[in-house]
Amino acid sequence: MSNLTLNRAKEILSKHTTESHLFVHAAAVSAAMGALAEHFNADKEHWAAIGYLHDVDFEKFPEEHCQHVRELLEPEGIDEEDIKTIISHGYGLTGADIKPETDCQKSLFAVDELTGIVHAYALMRPEKMEGMSVKSLKKKFKDKRFAAKCNREVIQRGADDLGMDLSLLMELCIKGMTERADELEL
Repeated sequence: MSNLTLNRAKEILSKHTTESHLFVHAAAVSAAMGALAEHFNADKEHWAAIGYLHDVDFEKFPEEHCQHVRELLEPEGIDEEDIKTIISHGYGLTGADIKPETDCQKSLFAVDELTGIVHAYALMRPEKMEGMSVKSLKKKFKDKRFAAKCNREVIQRGADDLGMDLSLLMELCIKGMTERADELEL
């Protein structure tokens, strides 16, 4: 059983991160992971904590992202399985060598980039997250110039690895982020 709670994840991330946009991204991924945990009948708090902590080494080591997770989290007493899950979201992208195998790992891989598109879309809507539809999000997703830094191939690969239709993945991401819209200032 993991000892990682959302409060503990927030405490640890604040030791290694100062940039506000990284905290917003952490909260967005955390929210999406909570919704995916519900979908998979898993521990929502635990998955949300994993999502919150997933970029723990990004600010200090942007060029070596995912390669310093273990050295930052082992001294905090974080379980090996949680460390592996966090490292796995960089598989094939950052030199991380742990392939996402579990539903939690695959979910983290899938939503990391997708939350960026959802967030960018929410910022341009007067009603922000409220009432966002999968259909309208898909239009933005198909426009490669919109949120251009968010890798659509990674998102699609993540959905495929989960055996999940992209529409369902988007729906869950929207659901999770809508639940925590206040925290995301959306």
